[in-house]
Order: sequence, then C-alpha cells, then structure tokens
Amino acid sequence: MRYSASNKYEIIQLVQNSDLSVRQTLARLDIHKSTFYNWLKRYQENGIDGLEDKKPMPQSIWNKVCNEHRGAIVDLALDKPELSPRELAVHYTDSHRYFVSESTVYRLLKEQDLITSPAYILMEASDKFQSPTLRVNEMWQTDFTYFKIIGWGWYYLSTVLDDYSRYIVAWRLCTSMGASDVADTLDDALNFTGLDEVRVNHKPRLLSDNGPCYISGELAEYLKDNGLSHTRGRPYHPQTQGKIERWHRSMKNQILLNNYYLPCELQEHLQRFVSYYNHERYHESLNNLTPADVFYGRGEEILEQREMIKRSTLAMRKQIHYDEQLSQMN
Repeated sequence: MRYSASNKYEIIQLVQNSDLSVRQTLARLDIHKSTFYNWLKRYQENGIDGLEDKKPMPQSIWNKVCNEHRGAIVDLALDKPELSPRELAVHYTDSHRYFVSESTVYRLLKEQDLITSPAYILMEASDKFQSPTLRVNEMWQTDFTYFKIIGWGWYYLSTVLDDYSRYIVAWRLCTSMGASDVADTLDDALNFTGLDEVRVNHKPRLLSDNGPCYISGELAEYLKDNGLSHTRGRPYHPQTQGKIERWHRSMKNQILLNNYYLPCELQEHLQRFVSYYNHERYHESLNNLTPADVFYGRGEEILEQREMIKRSTLAMRKQIHYDEQLSQMN
C-alpha cells in the first residue's frame, strides 16, 4: 500500500505516542519495521517534506558505449548502408578493436531512424543439415543461374561452391548450360585448389540438382576420369542445394540492380561481387567469418582475437564506470 506524506507523519506520531512497543504497534498496523525507521530517518532529516515519495533515479549502466564510438558506429552505417546491424557490429569490432554487439548497433541505428524493414521474404528451413560437412573440399555444390544481356540474349553463370566454407571456388559465364560447361567450371575448381595435381584420399563430392547437364553421360564420364563422386538432390526440393541457392539470391540482389549491354560488363560486376562475397561478407552461419577465413583455415584465430577484444572492451567499460562512480562520491 502506498502512503502519502501526511499518512506517514500520522503513523510516526501514532507509533511514538503508543503505549505498546514499537514492534507490537507496527505489527498491528502491518508495517515493516525497516520501512518505519526509514520514514522516521527521512522525517528527522527533512521534516514532513522528506516523507514525499522520491522519483526513481535512472540506474547508471556500466556497459554503455561511449559517445565517441557511438558516433563512429553511426558514421560507419552511413558509409556502408548495405551492411546489416550484425555485419556492422563485426566490421567495427575487427577494424576498431572495440567490441560492440549486434543489439547495440541496432538500437543506435534505430535512434537515428536508419533501420528499414527487409525487402525480401524469409524462407523457413531446418536448423541444421542431417549430414553436415566437416572440412574444406569435402563437398562442392554446383548450379546454373541466368542473366539477360541487352542485345545479346541469355547468359548462364556456372558456379562451384565449397559446402563447408561457402567459398566460391570457381565460376564461369557461359552461353549454354551443357555438360561441357560444367566440366570446364570443375576444371577451374580443381586447378584453383591444386586437386588436379595433388593426390588425396578423398576428392570432393559433387552435389547438384537433376538438370539435363548433370545427369548426362558426358558429365558422368568426366567425373569418373577425375575421381569425383556425384550426389544429386531430391527432385523438386531446391533446399538440398540451399547454400548455392542462397548465393544466387545474395548475388542477384546486387547484380540485377544494373542493366548490362556487353558480356564483359556483366563479367566485371560478377568478379567484383565474388571477391566481396569470398573475402568481405560476414556469414552468420559461419560465426560471422568470411568464406575465405574458413576456407584458408584462419577462422579459429580470428574468433580468438574477437573474444580477446570483447573481454578487454568490457573490462575498459567497467573501469570507466567505476571511475565515474568514484568521482561522483567524492
């Protein structure tokens, strides 16, 4: 029950003038002893005005980001509007060696009205694959997608993606979707990884859909000659090749913003995006590492550095908070 200042004053007078003990009087009034003595102390120090309810004071937060870094985060968001709050948080932590969380970045951008709703539909999927790959070059996903070049017609992008790291191992812009185009892309992938010269116990397993070029005898002969096994996804179930389908969506969200009038123009834009995708784009499913970090085996070291940055940042914020509290007391 909430009492007004006059009610508290009357209770103090009643207890002081009662023939019963303080404990017995408070028990009959159903008021806790510590509450009464708190009122009494406030009354003795400030009179009846001291019995007025105090407005709650905002608590000091020790883990707050200082204004210098808050401004820098907003500047980074304005400079790189294509990055999500998650990507901005990781980018800022890596480049400034100062830890900020995704939720902190989101709140800062929300305050500046820099958050917009996503312009795409999210697709539901399982939490994890039934048989996930455990190493680089264990399995490659491959698929085609298409682009229209004005005045030239349709061109087809053949891609080989490493399933474990999501690294784009090889890609080709082709004029058809034949088995020979798939073989040429696989030649590029084998040459890039050195697997065409080095003897290994297990070469990558190829995962594809059931398109005509992937079920052809020509491709089967090529795979046999190069020691590659082949797995095809269930018909009408594109989620089996979900990683390469997700690559297609991410890539087309950027590439299709422009019209193309020459194949070399499209080739140049694709080259830039593949480089960005492999070496700069943070993947949430890879613990916010880039595909190149995982593909080249430097992921664990980067994650350890981020953990050290996080610990040092939190320790610094705690010390700043302690110093501020100490100065206020003095």
